[in-house]
This record gives sequence, structure tokens and C-alpha cells, in this order.
Amino acid sequence: MQAVHISFNLELKHPFTITGFTRTSTPLLLLKLTYENMEGYGEASMVPYLGESYSSAEAFLKKVDWTHFKQPFNFAEFMAYLDSIDAGNPAIKAAIDIALNDINGEILQKPCFEIYKADPAKMPVTSYTIGIAAPELIKEKVAEAKGFKVLKVKLGSGHDKELINAIRSVSNLPLYIDANQGWTDRKMAIDLIYWLHDQGAVLVEQPMDKTNIEGNAWLTGRSPIPILADEAVQRLSDIDHIKGAYHGINVKLMKSGGMYEAHQMILKARSYGMKVMIGCMSETSIATQAGMALAPLCDWVDLDGPFLTKNNPFEPPALHEGKYILKDLPGLGLEGLSPNLFFP
Repeated sequence: MQAVHISFNLELKHPFTITGFTRTSTPLLLLKLTYENMEGYGEASMVPYLGESYSSAEAFLKKVDWTHFKQPFNFAEFMAYLDSIDAGNPAIKAAIDIALNDINGEILQKPCFEIYKADPAKMPVTSYTIGIAAPELIKEKVAEAKGFKVLKVKLGSGHDKELINAIRSVSNLPLYIDANQGWTDRKMAIDLIYWLHDQGAVLVEQPMDKTNIEGNAWLTGRSPIPILADEAVQRLSDIDHIKGAYHGINVKLMKSGGMYEAHQMILKARSYGMKVMIGCMSETSIATQAGMALAPLCDWVDLDGPFLTKNNPFEPPALHEGKYILKDLPGLGLEGLSPNLFFP
């Protein structure tokens, strides 16, 4: 196995604000693995507030012994090995896992979605994310969501109703709500959830602080719409800790360490009767198409990274009626890739 990587700064179309944080770009590490003349591509999207960086990702890669990764691929063993190097760094682990899945598909001459038994006919619609902003910019962002059938709205700024009213003045699309732990008063939160339900909200992600298990469980027991854990569930082992406190979970490859563990998280959540969303950070088409391969196994999809950025270096995946189209191509099915532009 040979590995090469580059740093890449993914620029956002608009400043992206969630509760307590704003960014205009996201540092990425793009990875190419070569195994017996087959190439696979991976991506680490490292939003700064989660603690990873290009330097930390590169330091992790220097510790990896690539002789561990041989055919037949055993992804459980791969993840255990990567975790033995360092318990953290899920984004760079995801880059490795995604590239290995891409190669595995090339070896088997099967799309990743087929390997994970995801039926393309069951692909849910994907949402388009609207970050916290002034009402006029909110309207501009909504206008850019052409082709999407649902909006994901970031709340928790203290001006939540004003933001929703701005959206409703220009759109009647269903809403996924993400509070990013921004609500602190449970009575205020449940009243707002009922109001949001009346405004067409379908679900709410992480309403209160991730450590407030009891408060989030209180909301879950009273909410008219599903409450999902996001920040409260990162890896597979976290699901046991939040079982019963939420209706479901949001799985992200950059949190789980890649496709293999994300799939395990989906299966475990299902075994507990929980709903599942698959989401993303700011990502190029590499990680987006990795997420797409698992999306038909989920109830909701929020994989809009390439559409929120200005310099996605690859062809964006195709949408039809708000749903991604899974093509019958080996591995991730990446197209429009120009490796020589990026990799030495």
C-alpha cells in the first residue's frame, strides 16, 4: 500500500454560523492510496472546533504502518489498528477508511453501496443547510437551494423564530432543525419545538448540551417530532450511553472514523429501534459519495457539502427530485477526478 496526501482549503459560499462558531472555509486532507495498481481516494474534513488539523492528521499518517492493509480487506481489524495508534483523530481515520472502501470496490468490481447492501431505490431526499444569518441573507441562501426538497436550518442564536419566519416568507419546504446544543431551558425548548412543528419542521437535532442526557430525554418524551443525537454520539460505543434519551442519531463519517463504523452504527441504532440520519461536515464529492453509499439505509440524509462550497475540486454528484443518484460504478463511483492536479 502506498499513500500520498495534500492539504486543501475548502471555501464556503457564505460564512457558515452555528451556535457559538462561524467559519468561511474548512481545512481538508485529501488522501490517495494505491494498492496493486488500484487507486482509492479519501478525505478528512477537519472543522476547527472539533480539534483536528492538517498537522494532526499528517502526524497520525506518519504513525501508520501500511503493511497492515492487505487483501482480503478486514475493516474491523483496520479500525482496531487505527484506534490502537490513537483513540482520537476520527477524520483522518475516515480518510483512510474511505480510500480503502474505494479500493475494495475496485477489487470486487462492485459499487460501495452494493457491498453495504444499500438499495438505490430507497434513497431519501437530501437536505440543503441554512446557517444562522440575518434575514436577508437567509432568503438569499434559500434561493440557492434549487433542486432540493428539504431545508436543514441551524438554530440556537436567540433569534430562532425570526430566522424561521424569514425562510417561510420565501419557501414552504419541510425543515430539519439543528440546534447544535444551543437551547438551555427545556420549557422554552419544548414550546419552540411545538411551534417549529407547526411551521413544518420534521425533526430536531441535538436541542440541548450533549452532556445533558436527562434534559434531552425530557424533550424526547414530549416532542411531537423526532429528537436526534448529533454531538452526543460520535462513535459506535456512544450509542449505548444515549439509548432512550433520543429517538435517533445523526451518523457522520468524520465522527465515526469512516464508512465501516458508520455502517455498524446504523445497524446498532436499528437494533435499538432508533431512527438514523446520515450527515456531513464541509466536504468534497469524495466524502459525500462515501456517505451516499450508506444513505439508502437511513431515514434522513444531509449530504450537501459540495453544494455549499465554492471550490469543490470534483464533479458534484447528480441529484434528481432532491435525491442523489447512485451510479453502477466500482467503489465510490467518483467522476471528473483529476489526480495529477492534486497529488504528487
